[in-house]
Amino acid sequence: MAAAGDGGESPCRDALREAFGDSSGSDSDAPAVVSPGAGRGHWRWEAVAGVRGLWLCAAFLSGDEQARLLNAIQREGWFVDANNQAMRFGDLPSWAVELSALIREAICVGDASVGLDAEATNEDEDACPLPSDLLWREPFFDQMIANRYKPGEGICAHVDLMRFDDGIAIVSLESACVMHFSQAEPTRGSVSSDTLKQGDGESTKVPVLLNPGSLVLMSGDARYLWKHEIDRKPGRQLWDGRELEQHRRTSVTLRKLLPSTD
Repeated sequence: MAAAGDGGESPCRDALREAFGDSSGSDSDAPAVVSPGAGRGHWRWEAVAGVRGLWLCAAFLSGDEQARLLNAIQREGWFVDANNQAMRFGDLPSWAVELSALIREAICVGDASVGLDAEATNEDEDACPLPSDLLWREPFFDQMIANRYKPGEGICAHVDLMRFDDGIAIVSLESACVMHFSQAEPTRGSVSSDTLKQGDGESTKVPVLLNPGSLVLMSGDARYLWKHEIDRKPGRQLWDGRELEQHRRTSVTLRKLLPSTD
């Protein structure tokens, strides 16, 4: 895959580097849960072929960072008495604010690459995992969902509610899994009509491997026109011809609420 930086940086990335810096030597404002700059050596973004606006950073958090994040979530005391989900709106826990800042930093300074089959109508914007207007908004995220799944538990195919703005981030922890994307509505330039049909006439599902510590970003078509799901029933979690062993999985989803119309 060709790195987006080959042949010059995009204006979006240049502006972000200028605003947020490019040196990992400073530890001012260092968060307690994740360390700024710790992932700069392995932050590599990939545009998922076939789904415009879907980006994956497979090695977003190191093993130590994952452990610290899990400990911070555990200290909240949310997952007791069979409860497996917690939501927060507005003021987020400090570790979620720190995580949001690290996501922004990874977008700013990480290396971006474009999938071999991905088509870009605007090369400069597609070289950045999120459009610049979403990166510059404040707050970056103000709604969070933390989920804990037992082996076999997943999520049904859905598009996130329209009460949330464009630009959604999902951090995966503990168990690896495959998330599938399927078109909710036709969209130009995402996939060809030949690849949309299988033998049974159903839309093709685009699989994405979510390793522990990975980060997925959805914007544009990926956020509004594609459903995403995780089916962890026996025989459904297949990658490279083998079934993934399923363990407990924790995820953190970060979103931005749209202004109220009331």
